[in-house]
Amino acid sequence: MNRNLFCFSAIYLTLLITVDVSGQIKLPKLLSDGVVFQRDTKLKVWGWASAKEDISLVFKDKTYKTKADGNGRWEFAIPSQPSGGPFIMTFKGKNEITIHNILFGDVWICSGQSNMELTMERVKDKYRAVIANSENTNIRQFLVPDSYDFKKEHSDLESGSWESANSKNLLSFSAVAYFFAKEVYEKQHVPIGLINASLGGSPVEAWMSEDALIHFPNLHDESQKFKDEKLIQEIESNDHKRTSDWYQELNDKDPGIPKKQNWVDPKLEEKDWGEMSVPGFWADGPLKAINGSVWFRKKFNAPKSLVGSSGKLWLGRIVDQDSVFINGKFIGTTGYQYPPRKYEIGSTILHEGENEITVRVINNSGRGGFVPDKPYYIAGTQDTINLTGPWRYKLGALMPPLEGPTAIRWKPVIK
Repeated sequence: MNRNLFCFSAIYLTLLITVDVSGQIKLPKLLSDGVVFQRDTKLKVWGWASAKEDISLVFKDKTYKTKADGNGRWEFAIPSQPSGGPFIMTFKGKNEITIHNILFGDVWICSGQSNMELTMERVKDKYRAVIANSENTNIRQFLVPDSYDFKKEHSDLESGSWESANSKNLLSFSAVAYFFAKEVYEKQHVPIGLINASLGGSPVEAWMSEDALIHFPNLHDESQKFKDEKLIQEIESNDHKRTSDWYQELNDKDPGIPKKQNWVDPKLEEKDWGEMSVPGFWADGPLKAINGSVWFRKKFNAPKSLVGSSGKLWLGRIVDQDSVFINGKFIGTTGYQYPPRKYEIGSTILHEGENEITVRVINNSGRGGFVPDKPYYIAGTQDTINLTGPWRYKLGALMPPLEGPTAIRWKPVIK
């Protein structure tokens, strides 16, 4: 993954495209309750109404007036404001809209790939105390929704709202952006607004305008192709069928699934199973660099303290997919390689003494297995069981590599 992350100070992106309005003031999604404006600089706020409609803005006991242009677009220029708030703004035309809880501070656009996109939800086990003590109405995030349109530019976002930091909202904040905001706030004590516009895996051309791509003919030509909705539908249909067929063949060939020989059965004999150290990749052992499904089993002893109460299973990270069973009972599954494997173990799953864990790993390309330097254990309130070390394994089904789906949302020109 590309680790180049971008975090730029900004007021807001000005959008100059005509929209369809019907005589009512309309504001962009960014200009909504809880908005954070950039301090110490001239501010431009804008919106739409009917053509030539008279618009007024009341802010800090001062009234500003303007008129919408022929396309219904209007804007106000407001003098530089120091940090502070909360304030309100009231816009009046044929209708009236009031924006509440406005702050002035520093606004940052937080862009990049999955590193920036990764949320506090994903790191909550490590930062429980941080999340529990995060309430701060002066740190806010606006999450830009993921969408694409190759045919036209858009003047507004489909959805989005400003949310302040607290133990509930924080789980959807970008983790990188939040810790950045937290540190800046602790030093400067001014409101912080985060505009989270990140998209995992996206290349730079997906963020460029059509005009900018003219200087890159190959990319520009590709963006023109994807204006054809039938092409997109055809690609998505082919991708779905190819993937579906691959997994159907895999399951047809794999003797270990429960409907066949049932390799999740705790009583299964493992006489012809090999041994592999976990974590690790099977490409480094006798299986070599194969794709398909491989089954792993390990016996472990559970103390009395872990029996009768819920626990948690940590299985690090697995390439690519896994389905997990303990004592023949399904525990959980994850469909791709990047999320950490954290599964809840119900209070009736473990019994005192010997237990068995089974993991079916599906690898569709690259090196399959258990990623090193990650946690592999079962945890209860009092005890933990280490799951690293020797596991038994057996090949389920050998498959050719699966060609991945077309990342249409990463194609040139997202508008």
